[in-house]
Amino acid sequence: MRSLRKSLNNLSMIGALLCCAAAANAQSRPAVVELFTSEGCSSCPPAEAYVGELSQRRDVLALTFHVDYWDDLGWRDRFGLPDAVERQRGYAKTLRLSSVYTPQVVIDGQADYVGSDRAAIGRALAPPRKGASIALSVRDGEIFVDLSALEKAAPSDVVLVSYLRTATSPIGRGENAGRTITEFNIVRSFRSLGRWDGQTQQYRWRLDALAPDATDVAVLVQSVGQASIIGAATLALR
Repeated sequence: MRSLRKSLNNLSMIGALLCCAAAANAQSRPAVVELFTSEGCSSCPPAEAYVGELSQRRDVLALTFHVDYWDDLGWRDRFGLPDAVERQRGYAKTLRLSSVYTPQVVIDGQADYVGSDRAAIGRALAPPRKGASIALSVRDGEIFVDLSALEKAAPSDVVLVSYLRTATSPIGRGENAGRTITEFNIVRSFRSLGRWDGQTQQYRWRLDALAPDATDVAVLVQSVGQASIIGAATLALR
């Protein structure tokens, strides 16, 4: 009986150690807030201001994707990206939305909100997040992205985002004519570095291949099909 009890105790200890090891593979990560916006949209400035506040939080990675489908209404958004429109349409499909709109916030690739709805977004950002462990570094003119192993991780895309920390834009025409808008964490380019299957892996990208006005980079680990974001990290370039 004593031998059996000792064996059971040993098994319990092994189980506890395995659980701890699995938990150690995950790290705290920021919530990812993606705002789809346009300088030509009169409803967007309040959402832009809110993103400015969120960008100061350590537990949030806020990014603004400027779409270009408002440009025909009188003002061309200098930060508009066709790729941002495709990303927004991808979320419309994944989240089963009837259409795209601005200002739209998508959190962690899992749910969308009107970008100026501070109460709903605040509630969604409250829970702590854990996910893939990401280390970013720069050397020899390249960005290095190192991902640690994560058990039971869904097959994911590793997305490199370059962004401009802040800019001020006087608007000359369109719905916001006469206004001056301050914008934050403006996405200037993004691309997939490759797939990740939960194993330790390294990716790299040349600094001179980024948008020339980028001040920072972020890496998102996002389940294949533009679904849940399970990892995020940022690095200031200057």
